Amino acid sequence: MALIPVVVLIGFLAVVITLFGSDSLDGGSQVALLMGTAVCMCISIGIYRVPWKKFEAKLKQTVGDVSVTLLILLCVGMLSGSWMISGIVPTLIYYGVQVMSPQFFLICTCVICALVSLLSGSSWTTIATIGVALLGIGHVLGLSEAWTAGAIISGAYFGDKMSPLSDTTILASSATGTDLFTHIRYMTLTTTPTFLITITIFLFAGFGNVSDVKLQVGEFTDGLSQTFHISLWTLLVPLLTGVLIARRVPSLIVLFLSSIMAGIVALILQPHILKEIGGGLVRGLAMTYYGATAIDTGNASLNELVSTGGMAGMLNTIWLILCAMCFGAAMVASGMIGSLTQVIIRFVRSRASLVASTVGTGIFLNITTGDQFISIVLNADIFKQAYRTKGYESRLLSRSCEDSATVTSVLVPWNTCGMTQSTVLGVPTLTYLPYCFFNLISPLMSILIALIGWRIYRAAPENTEEQ
Repeated sequence: MALIPVVVLIGFLAVVITLFGSDSLDGGSQVALLMGTAVCMCISIGIYRVPWKKFEAKLKQTVGDVSVTLLILLCVGMLSGSWMISGIVPTLIYYGVQVMSPQFFLICTCVICALVSLLSGSSWTTIATIGVALLGIGHVLGLSEAWTAGAIISGAYFGDKMSPLSDTTILASSATGTDLFTHIRYMTLTTTPTFLITITIFLFAGFGNVSDVKLQVGEFTDGLSQTFHISLWTLLVPLLTGVLIARRVPSLIVLFLSSIMAGIVALILQPHILKEIGGGLVRGLAMTYYGATAIDTGNASLNELVSTGGMAGMLNTIWLILCAMCFGAAMVASGMIGSLTQVIIRFVRSRASLVASTVGTGIFLNITTGDQFISIVLNADIFKQAYRTKGYESRLLSRSCEDSATVTSVLVPWNTCGMTQSTVLGVPTLTYLPYCFFNLISPLMSILIALIGWRIYRAAPENTEEQ
């Protein structure tokens, strides 16, 4: 019975994607999620007599838990518009395409995003800032947006997973009762080989980019310089944003302040663009923050690159997140999530099957609940006693949760991470999915290390390494 809402959701999503394709996020996917929610509630109330108040309370709690996330999304919309119109992203693209080689662009992109995310602790902030600029550079260099997005996401989620500032890292360690830095050190055993494999793939993939793009680069740089006031002074905003991140200022505040600073730069350096957008400086800046903007650069491809959506461009994503949270809340309140995962636990017989079950459940929860935070907490709660009973340390559970729930969330189109990153980058989730090698390999590496038994420790009192 618990499988029925999941099957209904998947069926509706398959129909929506078939009918609407890349436009499925404009409403079709939201309808599919609500249909799955309705089926879950009907079964629970009609057959199992679950009271409506239980669903209502869980819905209030779940939506309340993502309220900050929704505000962050609106600030990301402000930031993406203001960073573009102020000339920050155009300046980064202008100089970046002249410095970076197409052959080494993918590996450099992955490493840069990994470092920024490691320092900031936020994959979302990394992708919304430096990620957007790198995607633009890749576009000018003639690289596939799917490959570039895959490199950006792979690097950003490496840093998000390993940073002591990351909320998912802190959540996984606290939910399993593991010391934060013990958790991070233990993750290096699976994360390091995964990241090395990932950058090796991007290195060899880059060698295939041998086409001559000098003409295209020249057209783009000319178009940018003629449209925007290209100035290194604009890079003060990313620099100050980095200082805020280093000082551990909350992401919501960082994004908002960075948007305000970019708006000031736009008033000083790009007044002609603001007048073109809104007919006046203040009106143009306001429209940059909240609405779609289109600038004529004389180059059709460049016009598409520098167009922005503002806060309005995030509304479909916010709508989808709310619908996904409704489905996740219904599945949790009804007890269906618990029923499905208990079936999985019954098949646990060995160390490898225990880790594989944890990893599989983390992915399953990302698909059914639509949120990585819910997935991490539920995964930890479900398997905590099983790891104790089997005699394994909590750090094995915390690592398994991160190797699955954290990294695969961005691969699910209706998950909050998948929806957000596809919207910010302008690349559909299913388009970049095959190229997010770090995110795809991490769950497999976790299972492989468990199968080998490398540094898998028994819990106290023996605390000896299992052979």
